[in-house]
Amino acid sequence: MSERLWREIRWIDSTGSTNADLAVEARRGVSEGLVLVAREQTAGRGRLDRSWSSPPGASVSMSLLLVPRHPFEHWGWLSLLAGMAVRSALAGMAADPQRVQLKWPNDVLIDGRKVCGILSERVEHPDGARAVVGIGINVGMDEADLPVPNATSLRLAGLPEDRDHVVTEVLARFEKLYLSWQDGYDVRADYRRACSSIGAELRIIVDRDETVEGIGADVDEQGRIVVDTALGRRVFAVGDVIHARLTAG
Repeated sequence: MSERLWREIRWIDSTGSTNADLAVEARRGVSEGLVLVAREQTAGRGRLDRSWSSPPGASVSMSLLLVPRHPFEHWGWLSLLAGMAVRSALAGMAADPQRVQLKWPNDVLIDGRKVCGILSERVEHPDGARAVVGIGINVGMDEADLPVPNATSLRLAGLPEDRDHVVTEVLARFEKLYLSWQDGYDVRADYRRACSSIGAELRIIVDRDETVEGIGADVDEQGRIVVDTALGRRVFAVGDVIHARLTAG
């Protein structure tokens, strides 16, 4: 794996949240390229402030410290790039890569069940804001360990459970995507090819009072999903996406 981006990878046995730990480093002014990997996470958070914790040795919880050059309105791509990297890594480990899917914005699914949670956060610093990207992958969990009923793990899906290999593959793929994005490459075409939400029948739960149905048409420059609805084309930055043909998702 190239050392162009990742200058240090720290492994620890347990922590409350790798994102919180790395945010402390970011506030201290630590430069880009630090990775923190925990074998157990007891107080992690996922998207929409959901909890994402893991029993000892059953998952990979890691956070990446980055300094994006793009304007903040484009930082939403960090989570999408992480989802692309995880999907690619796990598909490479599966006998049938089509079992592994990416659902907008960054949900990685195996057989329609979620295997990975991703959360990106902005951390302020006088020299410029940093980003912390957290990735949690269920590795050795059994059914009783799963955080929610529609989740899965590499073990349950019959994929290899080598955590070191998972971390290496995800970091290698993220590095390539991120450095290309940093250099100005338009990653939207790559995302469209990887994301099963594009071209699919979708139901988007915007909030408690609004649900929108339509066809996933595209992602825009900020990584928001573009949906063709009966009332015209709409763009969404947040919301739970349910696929008509992915009943577990």
